Amino acid sequence: MFCYKMKIYHHKEEIHPIIEASKTQKKSIGFIPTMGALHQGHLSLIKKAMEQNDVVVISIFVNPTQFNNKEDLKKYPRNLEGDVELLKTLSKDILVYAPSVEDIYGSNVTSNHFEFDGLENEMEGKFRQGHFDGVGTIVKRLLEIIKPTRAYFGKKDFQQLRIIQKLVENYNIPVTIVGCDIYRENDGLAMSSRNERLKPQYRKAAPFIYKTLKSAKIQFGTKSANKVTEWVKNQFAKHEFLELEYFIIADEASLKTINRKSKNKSYRAFIAVYADDIRLIDNIVLN
Repeated sequence: MFCYKMKIYHHKEEIHPIIEASKTQKKSIGFIPTMGALHQGHLSLIKKAMEQNDVVVISIFVNPTQFNNKEDLKKYPRNLEGDVELLKTLSKDILVYAPSVEDIYGSNVTSNHFEFDGLENEMEGKFRQGHFDGVGTIVKRLLEIIKPTRAYFGKKDFQQLRIIQKLVENYNIPVTIVGCDIYRENDGLAMSSRNERLKPQYRKAAPFIYKTLKSAKIQFGTKSANKVTEWVKNQFAKHEFLELEYFIIADEASLKTINRKSKNKSYRAFIAVYADDIRLIDNIVLN
């Protein structure tokens, strides 16, 4: 009979001895930082961590410094009890670190400024001022607290993944960053905590985003990046419910928008769309 133990820690001083004991015993630690509102996409990251590590830690913390929109922060779903119940469906002990803002920031709730070789200035950086300073601040602090062997991030936030890889490189943080494939709903919509807030007509329309990305990928094989971009813009200009914020074809390494294709380079298409007041992002590898 399987006995499940769910351990929840609200203070870094409580989880420190567990981390240190694991390190002493040469156990590998897998870490998944989240902002809660857990779904199957998060579980897919956790399952991968469970396969590759002796100990798995998940953090649940809605980080205030990465929200440039205060209303978005206020509306962000918080349900620790529901998150824990979902975690209990997994068949292995998991350590949950669910700190308060004070435990992470003390009395100074501000982000540090980071430079990531220009990665922070592309795409999301143009539309969400200060966002990646907030991301860099919280991820660096969490990695310093948990000291994981590996940390897992989904490729839906591909720019964030690249920035965290650069953060680890710049600060010589001893952790392997593992990028995990986008987990999708049955109709193709990239799974996100925001999906639950979509009104029915917008939820029904939202799979059009991934459908368009797949078509763009096919076209990229024979057409220029500029022509594919114009085609995507035209598709959304005609759409009743979805408003395109941006569609960009970029170099995977630099995240810079391309005009011409080059051999031996990897490209990815990135998109941000408003469904009413809910902002949805997605991406697809092109070659």
